Amino acid sequence: MHGPHPNIKHPIPMHSRVGYLKPLVEAENIEIGDFTYYDDPDGPDRFAEKCVLHHYPFIGDKLIIGKFCAIAEGARFIMNGANHAMSGFSTYPFNIFGHGWEEGFDVSTWEQEVRGDTVIGNDVWVGMDAVIMPGVSIGSGAIVGAKSVVTHDVPAYAIVAGNAAKVVKKRFDERTIRRLLEIAWWDWPVEKITRNLNAIRGADLKMLEAAQ
Repeated sequence: MHGPHPNIKHPIPMHSRVGYLKPLVEAENIEIGDFTYYDDPDGPDRFAEKCVLHHYPFIGDKLIIGKFCAIAEGARFIMNGANHAMSGFSTYPFNIFGHGWEEGFDVSTWEQEVRGDTVIGNDVWVGMDAVIMPGVSIGSGAIVGAKSVVTHDVPAYAIVAGNAAKVVKKRFDERTIRRLLEIAWWDWPVEKITRNLNAIRGADLKMLEAAQ
């Protein structure tokens, strides 16, 4: 037994609403790890179009999602193209409409609002209708509650919820979190993961350490 192949677009037979995103998303500015899936009743094939918003290659920011992440229906990743210049009296983007309004626009006033890549770690669960704002990093093992709006970085193995999302609790104590990040089971060969599933899904740290 070795688990499903990570390049299967629809890995659950007769259940086409779930799809592994790595083989489905071809955008050059999106990176997705093995076994990360999106669940949508309309199907996962349009994930990049429906869920990754205001993402323009000329800006240079990336959406980076790790391995073994679970992304629920309606999750949205807002990218830097949504930002407006805020240093003047108005935030209205006059320049993009042209016809003379582009004259005199100082690009640096917009560039200072760019917040970098959005990075989702490994084994992250993003709940239904959650919104991830530009430049946010979410640590491995974290859980983002349904309808949360994530405006700041989320620590590894934290549970966050609300608008703006705040840490509700940590899933494990600090020593366990540190060891899990050191072990990084998601980087193991899939055959090794398969052999140690009981430890991974059963929270058996000693067994996981022994398998390291």
